[in-house]
Amino acid sequence: MVTVREAALELFRAHGLTTMFGNPGSTELPMLQQFPDDFTYVLGLQEAVVVGMADGYAQATGRPALVNLHTAPGVGNAVGALVNAAANQTPLVVSAGQQVRPMMSLEAMLTNPRATELPRPAVKYAAEPPRAADVPAVLAHAIHVATTPPTGPVFVSIPMDDWDVELTGPDLEVARRVATRTVRAPLRPDPTDVDRLAAALDGASAPALVIGGDVDAGGGFDDAVALAERCSAAVYGPPADGRVGFPEDHRLFRGALPMAIAPLADALEPHDVVVVLGTAVFRYYPYVPGRFLAEGTALYHVTADPDQAARAPMGDALVADPTAVVRALRERVAPSSRPVPGARPTAEQARPSATPGTLTPEEVFDTVEAVWPEDGIVVDESPSNRAALHARRPARRPGSSYFTTSGGLGFGLPAAVGVALADRSRPVLAAIGDGSMQYSIQALASASALGVPLTVLVLENREYAILKWFAARENTPKAPGLDLPVVDFSALASGYGVPAAVAGTAEELRAALERGRDGEGPLLVSVPIGRAE
Repeated sequence: MVTVREAALELFRAHGLTTMFGNPGSTELPMLQQFPDDFTYVLGLQEAVVVGMADGYAQATGRPALVNLHTAPGVGNAVGALVNAAANQTPLVVSAGQQVRPMMSLEAMLTNPRATELPRPAVKYAAEPPRAADVPAVLAHAIHVATTPPTGPVFVSIPMDDWDVELTGPDLEVARRVATRTVRAPLRPDPTDVDRLAAALDGASAPALVIGGDVDAGGGFDDAVALAERCSAAVYGPPADGRVGFPEDHRLFRGALPMAIAPLADALEPHDVVVVLGTAVFRYYPYVPGRFLAEGTALYHVTADPDQAARAPMGDALVADPTAVVRALRERVAPSSRPVPGARPTAEQARPSATPGTLTPEEVFDTVEAVWPEDGIVVDESPSNRAALHARRPARRPGSSYFTTSGGLGFGLPAAVGVALADRSRPVLAAIGDGSMQYSIQALASASALGVPLTVLVLENREYAILKWFAARENTPKAPGLDLPVVDFSALASGYGVPAAVAGTAEELRAALERGRDGEGPLLVSVPIGRAE
């Protein structure tokens, strides 16, 4: 006898999906009973934390992750995190329990009456199997959708009485066949398209490459360096992206592009050819109207996302695997030693804080740079301090920097737990603002239970500083809710089982970071932030 549960587990095994992130409820218990010894269940204390941990884990491993949520309320709690995962194009296979089929039409308690609508449009695919026997096939469908470009989260709602149904005859045959199917979408570029891009770069007097996070995700970090060096191109980071695809301390790196329309066009004006690889064209914010591109500048866009290609306001687009295109161009472009406009961005010397017992962000990240190893990972979610972080602690290695592409808060802390769980050989630093910490602070409990090598650096300015910047820029005075109450993060960390320290000087911060770097489990370090004299 083969039940739906057994068939689903075999499907998951066939795809290497043996780590499940979840927060169980009564509608999920039938799925989780007799949980196999070869599977790992990672508990999150709130559903946004569950999805955030899975997001970081899937990105760091390069493989999809399983997520299990609790019917409608659990999915509702997770939707914001699913928005982040969708923007990050993270392949997550999300399931949720549903009321038993005989009570669904009654909308009994814990029924999700619009199960496939609730997570949309944050998921690529949402389904509820019409029969119990269809569960394995629908789950297989979801896995293939999640893992084909553009990758992203998917959702399946499963009635709780489906799991013990016995599969026989054609239904059993289908379940066995879908477990062994593969769906591949390499999106290899046509050689003619590569030749066209190579000719544009070869014929340019001042070419530029914009290297996006998809290049890092595809394993093309070092290939992008080889391409830029071969054709002597200036390299820019995208205005906002979840990963860094090129070493930020490289001699050809010219910094991240501005986020607004007019300043971005100004930044690219020195270049006659711009090739954008593995990111959107472009993620603009705030609205600063103006020309999108200087006259005489040609833009070419390479992305695995057809919609991203279609909605770009300018340039010719090629839908293909960006890393495959980078590797093909590396072999095809002519070597060049032409001069490269601009200069590598440099950080000014840090000035001390005007408030005793506090550090400026520049002092904080100078200390991070001095202590954190080159192969260490940084996950950041302190929007007002992001520029200071990347100026003073540049990303140098593949898979070493994570951010959320959506601009939403709550990703950083749980994602850092997931990243640390994925690779315990590289210490992880989570640089999180005190406002951002409150969105998913329950992730501290998971970090403690898992014993992951994670140092959580809380930057305490007791305000939504980035919003105050926007308020000044947008001339919106007296906006409420921009100052934060005093929160004792050391006490919160202790309550969740994570040791904590407070650092008011560079020496104290250095000692705390060294402790976190060299330790085996999580540590929270709270740093009061002030402004320079």
